[in-house]
Amino acid sequence: MGMISAGEPKAWITNLDRHTLGLKVVLLKEVFVLPRNQFLYAQGGDDEVRAVFTTHDVVAKGCGLASLLSDLAAQQVTRLKEPARAERFAHATGARITELYVRKAEQTDDSGS
Repeated sequence: MGMISAGEPKAWITNLDRHTLGLKVVLLKEVFVLPRNQFLYAQGGDDEVRAVFTTHDVVAKGCGLASLLSDLAAQQVTRLKEPARAERFAHATGARITELYVRKAEQTDDSGS
């Protein structure tokens, strides 16, 4: 589990008491709520994390995101929020998200047509 000191809050919300039922992704112009039972896997590193669900991919870019990857693996993340434009360029220490977007998962056609 990623721990951050009180002076450096995470750029996402977690629930440490129990596993979450879904992930709320708050973008500037829309909101997605993705059920946890459709979560497949997460991958990435300190500067980018991708959470893959059966219908959508959620991509977060920023810095210090390795702890986000750990929190996703532990199924403790309840909300990710896209930062406002001014927040993207603000000087901040610790983990932070500078870009967040959701895209439909790529569909493969196995019918052979």
